[in-house]
Amino acid sequence: MAKYNDLNPKEWKKYSDIYTDTLWLIDKRDNSGVHSGAYHGNFVPQIPNQLLKRYTKKGDWILDPFMGSGTSIIEAQRLGRNSIGIELQQEVAKEAHQRVIIEKNEICSGRICIGDSRTFDVQQILNKEMINNVQFVIFHPPYWDIIKFSDNPNDLSNSNSLDEFLNNFGDVIDNTCKYLEKNRYCALVIGDKYANGEIVPLGFYCMNLFIKRDYKLKAIIVKNFEDTKGKSNQKAIWRYRALASDFYIFKHEYIMVFKKVK
Repeated sequence: MAKYNDLNPKEWKKYSDIYTDTLWLIDKRDNSGVHSGAYHGNFVPQIPNQLLKRYTKKGDWILDPFMGSGTSIIEAQRLGRNSIGIELQQEVAKEAHQRVIIEKNEICSGRICIGDSRTFDVQQILNKEMINNVQFVIFHPPYWDIIKFSDNPNDLSNSNSLDEFLNNFGDVIDNTCKYLEKNRYCALVIGDKYANGEIVPLGFYCMNLFIKRDYKLKAIIVKNFEDTKGKSNQKAIWRYRALASDFYIFKHEYIMVFKKVK
């Protein structure tokens, strides 16, 4: 049994529900229980579900610096993991709290915090819970300014330039991953951007932020996605635009896994 999960390799045949390939084709999001796709920019629950099964154990602590509607917190509760979610927008955090309470798991703790993940004092939460570290960090930041999530100038989606976005995200990594236990894992869910006639490889720019900080890159997973809210019911027009121009329509995003080795 690995030190970082509850899986028993000798019983590998019974884990048919766990992905081991780097291409994830998910037909539709899990909308069971309190999960909802209403929040603009949330990710499918299958992503944190798979990552938590692979890289954490029951009783471990999960940190989500971009909590949003609470998807990863709900999945942590379902799997018996403790969790800390940080959300910049107060109203979004309140709504997430209401949803998490409905699926409250009495054997684990789920903390929802309001603040800027670049500067939020994570240590105070660890002190209250009487723990020293977390065992997994999951990042699902804004894809720069593709979607504007708020008018808050501290919102990463309001970064005025690519460099500003990367600097801000780097500050989030530094402020949160310092509490990640050594030899444990973190994951980044991110997509690229198309602007001014060219691709901005946002995923790989963000990947390099971790590599520069001496994190070991363990996986680059490609996940499909279908309609977004911005392109809902517009398949035909986007296909026309692609054929009339020189670009391909984005149908994927990345899930990158890193190991903290220092």
